[in-house]
Amino acid sequence: MAEYRAGFVSFVGRPNVGKSTLTNALVGEKVAITSSKPQTTRRAIRGIVHREHGQLILVDTPGLHRPRTLLGERLNTLVQSTLGDVDVIAFCVPANEAIGPGDRFINEQLEQYPRAKKVAIVTKTDATSKAKVAEQLLAVSELREWAAIIPVSAPRGEQLDVLVAELLALMPESDQPLYPAETTTDEDAAERIAEYIREAALEGVADELPHSIAVTVDDMIERDDKDLVEIYANLFVERDSQKGIIIGKGGARLKEVGATARVQIEQLLGRKVYLALHVKVAKDWQRDPKQLGRLGF
Repeated sequence: MAEYRAGFVSFVGRPNVGKSTLTNALVGEKVAITSSKPQTTRRAIRGIVHREHGQLILVDTPGLHRPRTLLGERLNTLVQSTLGDVDVIAFCVPANEAIGPGDRFINEQLEQYPRAKKVAIVTKTDATSKAKVAEQLLAVSELREWAAIIPVSAPRGEQLDVLVAELLALMPESDQPLYPAETTTDEDAAERIAEYIREAALEGVADELPHSIAVTVDDMIERDDKDLVEIYANLFVERDSQKGIIIGKGGARLKEVGATARVQIEQLLGRKVYLALHVKVAKDWQRDPKQLGRLGF
């Protein structure tokens, strides 16, 4: 009988190399928000993959980067503390972009974590030719000795079973699963709702604004008939000019954010949702330790 294996794997890589998309594809549901904007992931989000002979706990972390703010420093610290605890570190590199200084910087950082086995994942194989994928696999193989190198396409579901099998083989043996069979994430509902709102707010805004957006859920009230949940949330930005961008002309942009987020929240809760969003200014919160604490960082 095959032994049962269970453990933790962390996906690392530059921002926007497909870590969150890959997490969601492996778990089979959306546990991490995705966006083309940098710094989309701000917490170590755990997604759980269940197989007959094992369990993978995927820890999707913020992209490692050279920080420019106190928030950036704290995100890097979060990544570093996470990597010190996992069984496998999976370094994600997109197939359609040449390996650059950011990738080399992260590869060098991996030396700090001798305990974890190292795997390379070449993501976004659907975004380029087979010849380019082969070139990237060769380039990645020259960075270091990897326990495995696996090319995948998360949107197409290609090679995901191969990836799971390779990762499980590297996990320690376990007497039992680490999480119950029905669990897909350890994020609570309020955390996931705040992230859905932030994801909706990130779409279509200029590049400097995404870093400035934070979301808190202040209250969730279940109506007596239990068919409707009232959710009251705040969107924080750093300047008055940004507040205007988020709200939009006549409140149109904020309505759009609310409508987009509500669809996902209703799917999550399985009920109708009344969503009230308020936009507030927390001046330069990314650099202010007190405000960072209040916003959960």
